[in-house]
Amino acid sequence: MKKLAGLVAMILATALTLTSCGIRGESGSEAGVDTSQEQDKETEEIKDLVIARLSTQEIQTFNILYSQSMEDFANLTNLVDSLLEIDVHGRVIPGIAESYGTEDNGQTWKFQIRDGVKWVDVNGKEKADCTSYDFATAMEWILNFHKNESAQTSDFILMLEGAAEYYEYTKSLSEEEAYSLTAGEGSKFAELVGVETPDQNTLIYHCIDSRPYWDSLATCLWPMSQQMVDELGGPANVKGMNNENMWYNGCYTMTSYVQGNEKVFTKNPLYWDQDCSLFDTVTVKMVESNETMYQLYQSGEVDHAVLTESNLKTISENPEHEYYNYLVENPVSGSYQIHFNFDKHLEDGEKDINWNLAAANEAFRLSWYYGLDLTEYWKRTNSINPLSCENEYYSMNGLTYTSDGTDYTELVRQELGLPKQDGKTITRLSSEKAEQYKQQAIEELTALGVEFPVEIDYYISAGNQTALDTATVLSQCFLESLGEEYVKFNIKTYVSSGSQEVYTPKLQSFLFNGWTPGVNDPTNYMDTVIYGDDNAYMSVLYSNIDDVQESEATKQLLDTYKTFTQMVREAEAINDDLDKRYQACAKAEAYLISHALVIPAYHSSSWCLTKINPYSRIHAAFGGLNEKMKNWETNADGYTTEEIAAIKDEYETGK
Repeated sequence: MKKLAGLVAMILATALTLTSCGIRGESGSEAGVDTSQEQDKETEEIKDLVIARLSTQEIQTFNILYSQSMEDFANLTNLVDSLLEIDVHGRVIPGIAESYGTEDNGQTWKFQIRDGVKWVDVNGKEKADCTSYDFATAMEWILNFHKNESAQTSDFILMLEGAAEYYEYTKSLSEEEAYSLTAGEGSKFAELVGVETPDQNTLIYHCIDSRPYWDSLATCLWPMSQQMVDELGGPANVKGMNNENMWYNGCYTMTSYVQGNEKVFTKNPLYWDQDCSLFDTVTVKMVESNETMYQLYQSGEVDHAVLTESNLKTISENPEHEYYNYLVENPVSGSYQIHFNFDKHLEDGEKDINWNLAAANEAFRLSWYYGLDLTEYWKRTNSINPLSCENEYYSMNGLTYTSDGTDYTELVRQELGLPKQDGKTITRLSSEKAEQYKQQAIEELTALGVEFPVEIDYYISAGNQTALDTATVLSQCFLESLGEEYVKFNIKTYVSSGSQEVYTPKLQSFLFNGWTPGVNDPTNYMDTVIYGDDNAYMSVLYSNIDDVQESEATKQLLDTYKTFTQMVREAEAINDDLDKRYQACAKAEAYLISHALVIPAYHSSSWCLTKINPYSRIHAAFGGLNEKMKNWETNADGYTTEEIAAIKDEYETGK
């Protein structure tokens, strides 16, 4: 019988330390590696998969062009296919476009759309061919201010010829006038925007200047059929379309949808990639907590379960437990940060002056940056190896590399001056610096009339015991790291929608949030947090920095944001030398972090019980395809720790 120490040693030795470098769930033949394993026993593949997701991750829209939420992409990327895809090792490969390329170093990109890509209805019946014209229609929709409300525009405005001009043109129109526009021949779009469709199989994009990474963006270029828009009765109805009336060209159609309860994906019989492996059906059950997910796994009702801290502890400490040899650590993924709300309001609608003054103070934010130890919080998802969650950057390792193979985040580390030991970055935490900035903040803020402890309002979903337990641990992290006389942590709840009940009325002091860029370029991270741009996702929806009025107390904050924004713009202007571009990006990111405009918080690193091979799934640092259920390998008996270790070794060998 194995001892606990032996299991932990084995687990740590085989912990998944993959960088998020674009691992995609493609077949082994396409990826250049066979991820299947020779097992001592014959394994049974799952044909009808059942998985669970948290109720807080419910889909908000069925229009993939509008969404900027990973919760939506988890569903929609299975329903609508993109121009290009990515293999399991992060390489961009053909998708709807069977071939593509550039002959002028990335200023002009030509894509050849494959024959046989069909639009179908919810029942899998053919509606029309998917052609180059559908990608022009989609681009017009995105750049049309009234149709897409500035969502997903930032990359194209910066890169695509005429995109900024068309966006501003539509912004000047009435809603009715903008709704009437199309991408057809002779249209204003065709006149202004650098998108050509010489025929139904040829698609050409003209960039403002050299954009050698446009192909990575093409993994997030989705089509929209003008015929569907017309069938639904126009843009207003497209905005409210659902699973029953939308058109599909992806792996699955969503044949059943009960909000907050269950959805069923059914294999698309006319899917263009007839050689890929798909499930007959995938049923997604919405659950309140990971504890519920685990109970459903125990009863055989779902095929994957993320483990809570208590579940993991119970299993890992008992060699006799039925799941003792089945513990699997998910690949490290995502970069999540603390995003401050600089224009917080109280529940009565009045501004929270005390918090806003504190958040605007750089010393106050830096006391968090150097003092807040989140180790106990990380243990909530990874009690065995919590330091795998540690994060020091806004961007994600594996996003992109310099010409000599240096990971971009290494440039950021150097700019931040963080030391390394045994090849690992040493934590930024410093009790001495934290105390220094804490005392400075108390002195400066007391002079402004700020009362201590400063109250922090943190919101979770009501009735979710796991979320409450986790928030309680987080509260202790704050109080023990920063001091009860300095901050007070208030756990508050919303009923059904954090967006509508908390973030729109600006009630939160901060939130943890992350971003998966649509292109393998660091500016795509930083564009979300710049100042004075209505396309900056994090700034507009969460930090509310554009709503901060300049005063003596906020001048430094606003000046810092403006300087950071200028640094980002200067980096974006460098297109002839990617090494110089990345170095300029690293300087901007380091500036963002060193002034604690955002604070790196954690990487996602959890343990699970699973019947799905994690190395056959998409796992990327860019794009929205991570939950695309294509070419997933399964084992109806569940994967053991040792099996996953062998799979990981073979995967690493095939890189």
